[in-house]
Amino acid sequence: MTLQLQEVSKTFGSFTAVDHLSLEIPEKQIFGFLGANGAGKTTTFRMILGLIDQSNGTITWNNGQIGYEQSHLIGYLPEERGLYPKLKVQEQLVYLAKLRGMEKADSIKEIDYWLERFKVPEYKHKKVEELSKGNQQKIQFISAVLHKPKLLILDEPFSGLDPVNVEMLKDAVIELKERGTSIVFSSHRMEHVEELCENLCIMHKGKPVVHGGLKEIKRSFGKKNIRIVADFDTSYLEGIQGVTKYKKLMEGCQLQIETEEVSQEVFENLHGKGFVRTFDIEEPTLNDIFIEKVGASYE
Repeated sequence: MTLQLQEVSKTFGSFTAVDHLSLEIPEKQIFGFLGANGAGKTTTFRMILGLIDQSNGTITWNNGQIGYEQSHLIGYLPEERGLYPKLKVQEQLVYLAKLRGMEKADSIKEIDYWLERFKVPEYKHKKVEELSKGNQQKIQFISAVLHKPKLLILDEPFSGLDPVNVEMLKDAVIELKERGTSIVFSSHRMEHVEELCENLCIMHKGKPVVHGGLKEIKRSFGKKNIRIVADFDTSYLEGIQGVTKYKKLMEGCQLQIETEEVSQEVFENLHGKGFVRTFDIEEPTLNDIFIEKVGASYE
């Protein structure tokens, strides 16, 4: 069930939110959308789900159109959470599962599984408004996966969560992928995409600036990082030809180098200057690649 976008654009008056986006999102994988706020990620999701119509281009899933008829096969966690505050957790989830064609007994079985999985079984009969924001987010996540969707779209699923809950949700996303769900998620946190995704798209002002497999993207970037921990001042390394960036760290420094060969010269320049504790050649991070392609860093 491959999801395909071909030359998809969306304009609001004179503003272009998404500009000729072409993507193929493989099935049974986790695909990451990266980009700052306003890059066009949420608009793309809403078009995929049929919540808004694209201005141009085509969106197909499993070689057919995507619409309400497929809603029982799709799960969606919107960035703006939308639970009914006065309803109890189980009532709410049973109702949402029923809309997706589930029987009550089946949905209660799944609710029990997920509440246990997220270590919150005691919230079953509590009102949503009595829960913390993080726990409301868990309930919203459960509502998106209760009916075992084939395609799951998660818009900033980890925003506002503490590190323990981020890990819990990440594990759940990986489990769903292993069960065969295709997952598309957006984030502006590079490390989450780096950790979870085989394929990704970095969007900037509605356009894809980087798109493909994570390994290939890193390989084609060419540049590497060197992390050095030394007992002496290493700032002179900045002047070596092929060193494109120098960043002072608490201990030592991090260099960005044009090619792996430059690392040899850096290594030789350290010789005889003092004690070197660490000399590590690392792959470029997605943050490095983003800064290069878009020209800005963001949190």
